[in-house]
Formats: sequence, C-alpha cells, structure tokens
Amino acid sequence: MASATVVVVFDFDKTIIDCDSDDWVVNQLGLRDVFELLLPTMQWNLLMGRMMSVLHSRGKSIEAIAECLRRAPVDPHVIEAIKTAYSLGCELRVVSDANLFFIETILKHHGLLECFSEINTNPSYVDEEGRLRILPCHDFTISSHGCSLCPANMCKGKIIDRIRSTSSTEGKKRFIYLGDGKGDYCPSLKLNQGDFVMPRKNYPLWNLILGNRQLLKAEVHEWSNGEELKLILLQLINRAIDGGNYRTPTQVLSVDCKHVPVAVSGAEDRPIPLRIPQ
Repeated sequence: MASATVVVVFDFDKTIIDCDSDDWVVNQLGLRDVFELLLPTMQWNLLMGRMMSVLHSRGKSIEAIAECLRRAPVDPHVIEAIKTAYSLGCELRVVSDANLFFIETILKHHGLLECFSEINTNPSYVDEEGRLRILPCHDFTISSHGCSLCPANMCKGKIIDRIRSTSSTEGKKRFIYLGDGKGDYCPSLKLNQGDFVMPRKNYPLWNLILGNRQLLKAEVHEWSNGEELKLILLQLINRAIDGGNYRTPTQVLSVDCKHVPVAVSGAEDRPIPLRIPQ
C-alpha cells in the first residue's frame, strides 16, 4: 500500500472526462449561440454563471443539467485507474477550473466521488429559485492572485503549494500531476525532483513543456488516451511506492472506492520519460 505517500492530482476536463464540461453543457443544452455572443465581453467563469441563468430562464431544471453531465464521456480505463490508485492507498485530489456541481455530479455518477479527499475548483450552489450559481475560486474583482500564467479566477500553482505545505507535516510525499491545459503549466512548474507530471500529448500543457523542458524539475510522461493514462499512472505509482522498482498491478475489473487492497505482482519495464527534441 502507498499509505498516502503518493499524492495524485488530477485536472478534470479532458483528463478525467474526455471533454470540456463547460463546452459539453453549452453544446448539449443549446447555449452555443448566446455563449459565443457573450464570450468576447465576459471572463469565462462569469460567463458560465450567466449561462446557468439563461438555462433557468428557459425552464431548464437543475436535474436537466445533472442528467446532461451524466452523459459526458469518460473512458473506462480512467475510471479503473482512479479506483486502483485509491485502493493502493494514494491520496487523490482534483484541481480544476470547472465547478463543484459539474465535477461532483460526474464523479458521483461513476462511483468516483469518495475516491478524492479534496476537490479544488470554482464553488457553485443551487439557489432558492433552483438556479445553479457559479462563483470564481479566487475573487479577482477584489484582488489579483498575482500569477501571470493562470486565469484570473484560479492559480493552480498556488493550490499545489498549499497542498504540498499541508502534506509536508505528514512526511515526504511524491506528487503525480495529470493535466492537459494551459492552466496546468503553472502547477507543473511547482513540482519537485522525484515528482511526475503527465501531460496529455498534443494538448496545450504538452506543447508548453516541449517549449522549454528545462524549466520543470519533475519527470515528464506523456499520454494520449485513457488506456495510456491508466498504464503510465499505475506504473508511476508503483515506482513511487517501491522507490524506483516496478511492479505491475493485476487487472482490476471493478474496485469500489473503499480502500480495498489490490494485489500487485510481476514485473514491468519502466515508463519512458518524454524525450525533448534537441
């Protein structure tokens, strides 16, 4: 068991789910025209709050939004990877620029919500009129978070710093960070030697890392789809647990998020770090 010495941090959109949850709701519930009209005039997080007001004015219930979210695509390999990582004793967290209602609805639908010890995202709640309200993680109308790499409403790097500082009181931990977008670059820069970052290949984070690999201290392992995510993540977890030695988790068909021990056996070649063209 990892005994929570390994902290796995997931982005949500295009990492846990295979789409952007905001775009999914906008497209599935017929908001694209009004969204595109307002996009040049509003910050994204505030715009999504406005879209929820539009849905409410059109008579769309919160359950209709939830049902839409439950249809969002999630690769079964990603579900298996999360459940297996949890069963191995890893500490799992979400750091996402989506919002709490979207994330919790989807994770709960796939039996993953209890796997995560913390969800860091934009807060949201259903008001007394049944309308979903979405707020910024950082209230940029009051002050700036001071990071030029991140959107005004959230600095994921500051969140990673906080997680690391609180985790340090429990002993040394190794971090694995999975993401795809520009907002995942700042937290990737915060990782230390001995940590791992898993950027999705041909997505903005991967391109930013390719631009100057030397800026990162963490080891880089790219992935393209859910099957690769699962394979590489579980290899890296076993490497972190064993201090560099590799073991291959036996195949898990169904694991509930209740710290069920997972047998580990056999040997496997180590995943190859991303090689940067010279």
